[in-house]
Amino acid sequence: MGSTRHDPRAGDTRSVTANGISLRCATYGDPVDPPLLMIMGMGTQLDGWDQGFCDALVASGFHVIRFDNRDVGLSQRLEGTPDLAAIRRGDLRTLPYTLVDMAADSVGLLDALGIERAHLLGASMGGMVAQLVAIHRPERVLSLCSFMSSTGDRSVGQPDPAVIELMRRPAPATRQGVVEAAVERSRALAGSGFPFDEEAARTRAAAAYDRAHDPSGRLRQQAASIAAADRTPALRGLRVPTVAIHGSDDRLVDLSGGRALADAVPGAWLDVVDGMGHGLVPEAWPQIIAAICRNAARTTAFPGDAR
Repeated sequence: MGSTRHDPRAGDTRSVTANGISLRCATYGDPVDPPLLMIMGMGTQLDGWDQGFCDALVASGFHVIRFDNRDVGLSQRLEGTPDLAAIRRGDLRTLPYTLVDMAADSVGLLDALGIERAHLLGASMGGMVAQLVAIHRPERVLSLCSFMSSTGDRSVGQPDPAVIELMRRPAPATRQGVVEAAVERSRALAGSGFPFDEEAARTRAAAAYDRAHDPSGRLRQQAASIAAADRTPALRGLRVPTVAIHGSDDRLVDLSGGRALADAVPGAWLDVVDGMGHGLVPEAWPQIIAAICRNAARTTAFPGDAR
């Protein structure tokens, strides 16, 4: 690598055509560095990956790519109103698309950016999508980091019933109501090991609402997650460097989900962040980034974390 580093905040933000749809993406760091594609969770926009976290990954030697999944943020909206109850029963007639389709979006984004292979970091539902990219297109994957996610096995990674009740409340109709509901969810999902930053949660929620607000897209993503099959048998066949990072206090995706992933993928390991819930807290960034770098260093395309 050259001695001149790019300003990590001087990102390139644009819309590209990927898998036949428009995706909004932003890239940071030096394009000659190993690419890290970050796939966010259900209903969450690309800035769900905090800018400071992206900056720290750039400083660790990655060319960082974050993007809005289909049906969220400034990416293309799809159509259809899924019947979640029917989908849970196995009736998929109202299912607009699948997580496999979303995995194809990620591969299409790499194509649009001219990237042959990338390290993958997926959060929650994004972790499921990242797993599917590795399963179906392993030749495009340098390493896999599944963050606060699970395998699709319904016996693991299940949420706390109280959290489910909170998540199923009707969506408020006003901006203030949406923001306050988001703060309440963030508080409920926060772990016991770190202070809950209410002001930061409110600022994030307000910024997300002002950038793009469309609950119907989240519903379609939820339908895709519900319909997803158990990936455990396919994960056992993976030969991709893999780490599962999980908070010990995750009430939305129980720690057993991350443990099951680490057990399924040959050579994978589980990195537990004590006291962290379902979220990315700044206090845990050093441990999380160290795990991402350690896993990435297991590929010949990454120079290691000794910089």
